[in-house]
Amino acid sequence: MEGRIATARARAGAVLGLALLLGACAGGDAAPRAIRLGIAAAPATLDPRFATDAASVRLVRLLYARLTDFDAAGRAVPALARWTRAAPTRYRFRLDPERRAFADGRRLTAADVVATYRSVLDPATGSPYRAGLEVIRAVEAVDEETVAFVLSRPDPLFPTRLGLGILPAAAAGRGAPVAGAPGSGPFRLLAREPGRMVLERRADGQRVELVVVPDPTVRVLKLLRGELDLVQNDLPPELVAYLRRRPEVRILRAPGTTFTYLGFNLEDPLTGRRALREAVARAIDREAIVRHLFAGAARPAEWILPPTHWAGDPGLRPYAHDPARARALVASLGAPVRLSYKTSADPFRLRVATVIQAQLRRTGIEVRIASHDWGTFYGDIKAGRFQMYSLSWVGVRSPEILRYIFHSASLPPAGANRGRYRSPRVDGLLDAAARAATLEALAPIYRAVAEEVHRDLAYVPLWYEDHVAALRAEVAGYRLSPDGSWDGLATVRRR
Repeated sequence: MEGRIATARARAGAVLGLALLLGACAGGDAAPRAIRLGIAAAPATLDPRFATDAASVRLVRLLYARLTDFDAAGRAVPALARWTRAAPTRYRFRLDPERRAFADGRRLTAADVVATYRSVLDPATGSPYRAGLEVIRAVEAVDEETVAFVLSRPDPLFPTRLGLGILPAAAAGRGAPVAGAPGSGPFRLLAREPGRMVLERRADGQRVELVVVPDPTVRVLKLLRGELDLVQNDLPPELVAYLRRRPEVRILRAPGTTFTYLGFNLEDPLTGRRALREAVARAIDREAIVRHLFAGAARPAEWILPPTHWAGDPGLRPYAHDPARARALVASLGAPVRLSYKTSADPFRLRVATVIQAQLRRTGIEVRIASHDWGTFYGDIKAGRFQMYSLSWVGVRSPEILRYIFHSASLPPAGANRGRYRSPRVDGLLDAAARAATLEALAPIYRAVAEEVHRDLAYVPLWYEDHVAALRAEVAGYRLSPDGSWDGLATVRRR
């Protein structure tokens, strides 16, 4: 009850403060012709070989075309090319004759595809995508229109691995990260400066500006003043509710696949104990958090891949909210239980952390919240400087990411097993997946991985977050994607 009252007070305070600020800031210049998207953080890179943060991944999708993409169930579909499997270890990709040229007018050819993938496979490049492509033994241009991949072993998932944006061969050959190389995506980059990027839609010349505004309240103010035309996600529910009442704004909402979780350092003497992790899972009332903090714009999750994914596991049973069981588990640990919980400095994420802190305290777990700017926070997580943290996996489509996250050979910097999870059983399953010859054989293996990881509580799963966009009334044609991408910018327009 106390948490609900505090949340209501916080919502009321945020809305009142927004109304006062809006009144004080009335006026301003008219919105420019460009459509302006307000974003919370700047992309770290414009190079698809190095894009791992959400903003970079979303941006390079706009600038660079890919060989393959995904359908709603996570299966590979053609993008730049269609493929045939000539043998269990041989694939041929034939480029689409109607494909878009690079932004500098040069035609994209098989040589560009070969150069991009060879660059990623070169250890000297240091691409984080190399581990997922090590199955490639050779990549060759058969002719200008055809690329041949020779694999070291059969891999039915191979087409799903080829979602990397294709660079011009000259840029890929430099190895080091490039900024602003021409791509063949739906947009070209016109300008990049601190806090702002200008893109041009190649189909019709419509300009789109990405404007970095870290504070969500300021983003909303700029939207209401016409300084922004569109904001997507990273908005507290009370601000979304406030915007719903504004006639100059429309709200779009769609179910998402962004998976939020609590991670643990499994080498830590305390968080390495499963009893502690189960106590945390039982202490958290996810339904209450979704209902009151998210205003229903999320749904409890059990696994990284949603149940509708072809390799998902709809049979996983949740760790039900059970404070009595949590208290018993805490008592079994002996000494007082004190945890450090790292999160970003985003106000809404801090609020979620504070509610989790209060719920854990009721079961005997004292939590100290440590919030940092995104760069410091993410750096600490990658370096293993944490006991417990919260993060989200954004836009996961291929189950191959499970090896990158959970195999004992994927400890950083070789992968994203940041919790230092080690399970011979899971390693064996993931190795078996690497040897599987068909998708039909893979699905039960990945479900077995889900069951093992879920039983071990390497993560405490929290929820899938909905995607929410707020648009000026004069903006139309924008569509939300389940993975939270910015692909809707390809069709957005002014009325």
